[in-house]
Amino acid sequence: MMDKLISRFTEQLTEALEIGAQSKISKPRKKINKIYVAGLGGSGIGADFVASIIRKESKVPYLVGKGYHIPGYVDENTLAIASSYSGNTEETLQSFKEIEKTGAKIVVISSGGKLIKRAKRKGYDYILVPDSWPSPRACLGYSFVAQLALLNKLGFISDKSLRSIKSSIELLDKESPNIKKEAKKIAKRLYNKMPIIYAEDRIEPVAVRLRQQINENAKALCWHHVIPEMNHNELVGWKDKNKDLVVLYLRNADDYKRNSIRMDINQKIIKKCTPNIINLFSKGTDMTQRMMYFVHLGDWISWYLSQLRGQDAIEVNVIDYLKSELAKV
Repeated sequence: MMDKLISRFTEQLTEALEIGAQSKISKPRKKINKIYVAGLGGSGIGADFVASIIRKESKVPYLVGKGYHIPGYVDENTLAIASSYSGNTEETLQSFKEIEKTGAKIVVISSGGKLIKRAKRKGYDYILVPDSWPSPRACLGYSFVAQLALLNKLGFISDKSLRSIKSSIELLDKESPNIKKEAKKIAKRLYNKMPIIYAEDRIEPVAVRLRQQINENAKALCWHHVIPEMNHNELVGWKDKNKDLVVLYLRNADDYKRNSIRMDINQKIIKKCTPNIINLFSKGTDMTQRMMYFVHLGDWISWYLSQLRGQDAIEVNVIDYLKSELAKV
């Protein structure tokens, strides 16, 4: 099932662009000087992608919250986005209640649930995405494209990133056979190993996404860190030999030169501890395309790894158990 959802990624991006274009968003009554997004899991990572994509263009900060409570800076001069695919995410609903008290300009992005019901009842703007996808983590395209469309409609960004999504669709459709072939090879190298993901800080959402997909799809632990920050702490931890560790470097042709040099030096150090080092290079002509390439490659890696591990990529029984226990309290 999950492989069918992954294969429909470009289809989802296409539909998300159409939904975004058709959405109707009213202008804020107050001047907006910051944007705050409440969202977790697949919805939260969508906001992280947006923050990375627009950070050079947006003149106002784009901040993401992934908990029950909102920060004190959310006020009437804030564009507050509540993003939850199901519309019933416990933490997002709590944040939403707090946002309502601030006078912020509110926009909901969801497929339904309590969030959409409240948005309709209170007259808040909302973008409704399809509710036919069985797994929220497979709905990344709906989440971040809707946010990009919203920002474009309100004048915070141009349509450059949306146009880049269109070109990303063409790239992924063209590269699909090669992406699946490479993903299968990488999954074999990750099998029975602990994956460690390193990437340049500006594309950290890609590393987070891959980590989360390995967690949920392959039912395996891994961790990630970013360059250059890990050079100031984690690098020192590479002391012991451990052939059960495998390191993936997510690299781009336009990585900052000093960061690229750092990655090369890092590998000289890490090779003393493990011989399992993989350099993955993105394809594409801009950062958005390269991030989409890595997303699709990473999703396939996680699915092939799930098959090698004999895991059902869809099931999340442990999360269902957690929710059921919380519901008792």
